[in-house]
Amino acid sequence: MHVGHNYSLKEVLNWTRKDIYHLFLIAVIPVIIYQVLGWKWVALPWLPIALLGTAVAFVVGFKNNAAYDRLWEARKIWGAILNISRTWPL
Repeated sequence: MHVGHNYSLKEVLNWTRKDIYHLFLIAVIPVIIYQVLGWKWVALPWLPIALLGTAVAFVVGFKNNAAYDRLWEARKIWGAILNISRTWPL
């Protein structure tokens, strides 16, 4: 973990340039197929994309909530262990 260090935009772009190139190619290929070659069957309707996005949002939300609940339970248990250890006679 890097604390107290700010990265410049140039550094971030330098680290992620391979990913940027790959994602750019993945994005450009369907556009070229649709616009230049005229393959209109490549287009996707918005309804399935919206439904899938909603479903993914619910799943991620539930998983995030479950993970936070586990974290909170662990914190409570750790706090109980600390409180009990403070009462041990020396």
